[in-house]
Amino acid sequence: MSHRRILSLWFPRLGAERVMRAGRGSLAGPLAIVEELSNTQVISALNEAAEAEGLFVGQPLRDAHAICATLLTRKRNIPAETAFLMALGRWAGKFSPWVAPQVPDEINLDMTGCSHLFDGEAALLTQIDADCADMGITVRMGLADTLGAAWALARYAGQAAGLPEDRSGDAIDQEARATRARAARISVRPAAPGQGAPSGKAGRRHWTRGGAAPQAVELSQQPERIAPVGQAHRVLAPLPVAALRLEASAVAQLGRLGLRQIGDLLDQPRASLARRFGRGLVLRLDQAMGSTPEPVSPAGVPDSFAVRLTLPEPIGLVEDLQAGIDRMLPRLCALLEERGKGARLLRLEAHRVDQAAQIVTVGLARPSRDPDRIRPLLAMKLEQIDAGFGIEILRLEAMQAEPIHARTQAGHLEATAAARTRQAGGQTVALEDLIGRIGARVGLEAITRRHPVETHIPEKTAKVLAAAWSEPAQDWPASLHARPLLLWRPELVMAPDVPQVPERFRWRGRDWELATAEGPERIAPEWWLEDPNWRTGVRDYWVVVTTCGARLWVFFAHGAALSRGWFCQGSFA
Repeated sequence: MSHRRILSLWFPRLGAERVMRAGRGSLAGPLAIVEELSNTQVISALNEAAEAEGLFVGQPLRDAHAICATLLTRKRNIPAETAFLMALGRWAGKFSPWVAPQVPDEINLDMTGCSHLFDGEAALLTQIDADCADMGITVRMGLADTLGAAWALARYAGQAAGLPEDRSGDAIDQEARATRARAARISVRPAAPGQGAPSGKAGRRHWTRGGAAPQAVELSQQPERIAPVGQAHRVLAPLPVAALRLEASAVAQLGRLGLRQIGDLLDQPRASLARRFGRGLVLRLDQAMGSTPEPVSPAGVPDSFAVRLTLPEPIGLVEDLQAGIDRMLPRLCALLEERGKGARLLRLEAHRVDQAAQIVTVGLARPSRDPDRIRPLLAMKLEQIDAGFGIEILRLEAMQAEPIHARTQAGHLEATAAARTRQAGGQTVALEDLIGRIGARVGLEAITRRHPVETHIPEKTAKVLAAAWSEPAQDWPASLHARPLLLWRPELVMAPDVPQVPERFRWRGRDWELATAEGPERIAPEWWLEDPNWRTGVRDYWVVVTTCGARLWVFFAHGAALSRGWFCQGSFA
């Protein structure tokens, strides 16, 4: 039985290197990707040159500019980084069929039974290094029996457990400078007698005063990235406890107690660890050692609805394009029907013989997989295609698809009721087709409809929504008082500042004479909101009919933060 092997790929400079790849060599020098956290601009990713300047992820941008004056900055684009990680996930699919990208900068692969295809695990990691170097991407890898161990090796392989930020009595580096100097003189080892080291008192001198120089310690330049089968305990023991994917507060608390390496935790009783630090610490420890299973869940393959037609001879007439659409559209609708979805946004690509492509898009007011409803919309866009020297390939793709609920079978009574409903809803279907056709000309966003809002403020009783992404308004609430057909912002009326309806007033440069008046209707402002339009306080609305037949909606503002007076806000005809 083959042992489970998990490979973790970590891209520590993903955000910066994505921008550098998009720049195609135009960005040189230190580069930082900046995002805003808690009203502060901090660094989210750095390139190699910026790290060499001493910058680090999470550093405030103002501090980074103080350290590196030549630092280039770009704002973080999280959707673009996610798309770039998904593209890397497709590249990683050549090593294993079980690939699981983890936002923001990680890809996990289940390499069980796959490493021998690449001449072993060491050769596999070498090939991944070469591929990432060709793409200009920095990668760190870890291969182990468990996901937790592979994650730890990818990020902390070759790193010793550091000292905590808080003081502890057994940390010599946290003592005074003089204490560290005395400890250094004591710990320096003189050279061997046969290497020219002075004997006697001179051999005890500090190396800066003529004594023997300290011997250099050989460090491995290549950290151990592969944990052999069944040896995760040995490989993980010297790593810091942060490699267990713990919270920063838990890591700091463990450091204050002197538990800085994973090996220190393995020797402790599990019950006491769970009581002191919670079950999360024990769970992460068991996952890393393989006592608790942790599956690798691959990303689902996104649905793709596209059809293609390769032509034996180049075409250029609109009738030929229409004939090609008639052949592709039923196939596309059949694919949508198999998945229970309908197209909301379609794209038609016409590839010419000169390697250029003409692209048109069509949006629908409602998702549909009916060819008869989609074909007229595509036909309206064919005039925008420049055939050039001829079109040899046509491609039709549903870029946005939405589910369409399945219909159930009904009996005679239900079928009769459904037929009546379809007859009553025929106007709705025709309206949706009309919205789609107009939207193909002016854009679906330009077509709007109004929906009711529960409020007593006249100008807020309706909200505007896009017609293609909203249902028709139903059951408008009935008002106790008449509301005007036309409504505008309040306009000043020249009349005496008294709450009685004036017999004569001046508005829009004209003199008006009162015939009849109906009211008043008192409306108070929303006291829980600060609305500049209602700083005149409580309003008394009147329906005023003038001698010339005009029916106006006027109100008297009693005054609050502004002066009181008469205003006109609407007309009933």
